[in-house]
Amino acid sequence: MKKWLKTTLISLFSLFLILAVAFLIYASNYYHAVDVSKDALVNEKTITTDGKLTILSPSTPSETGFIFYPGGKVEHIAYVPMLEKLRQNGITCVLIDMPFNLAFFNSNAADNVFGKLPEIKNWYIGGHSLGGAMASNYASKHQDQIKGLILLDAYIYGDIPPENALTVYGSLDGVLDKSKITYKENVFVIEGGNHAQFGNYSPQKGDGTATISSEQQQKETVNHIIEFIKRKDKS
Repeated sequence: MKKWLKTTLISLFSLFLILAVAFLIYASNYYHAVDVSKDALVNEKTITTDGKLTILSPSTPSETGFIFYPGGKVEHIAYVPMLEKLRQNGITCVLIDMPFNLAFFNSNAADNVFGKLPEIKNWYIGGHSLGGAMASNYASKHQDQIKGLILLDAYIYGDIPPENALTVYGSLDGVLDKSKITYKENVFVIEGGNHAQFGNYSPQKGDGTATISSEQQQKETVNHIIEFIKRKDKS
């Protein structure tokens, strides 16, 4: 009996090690940010870091904040260029660096944001792809704290009324399951856009080839986000 138990424990431990190594190999193969300098983030007065949070603050103090969950296996700073455009339009943005670049390992990360920015009165949360799904799940459980949900190449997950959510995706996206977008309110399609160009990172496996630039795709996305937030802030 003792010999059987010892053999079983060794087998289980070996299996655990194999799975752990396999996961680390999987997680280490992620999409790196392109043309986004970490040094520039450190030196930029309007961008500060606080642990796993990158905070982009507008020149004029804002009462509107946007918490952003990155896409799965995407380096978080890849989304700084898009969020910088929102910052320039008076929106405080908080970008979260997720464990192993996977938002489901810290889907409640927004809990750490509210107390750091007490001046924000209107909070929005959103994300890209997997990050959007996790942000949607969070918003559905914290509707008393979240004024609106913003989804990029993602769909509503959880009990969120479509009028409280914005959904934006590229017409040439090859990753998103568009059949899951069963609602029509506040849904916008960026013609010529794909999955990856919401961030600045290398082409994503399975994605379509965009016919517009990432700059154009992000510009249109930012316009939709600003209009959505303006409407919700007034409500």
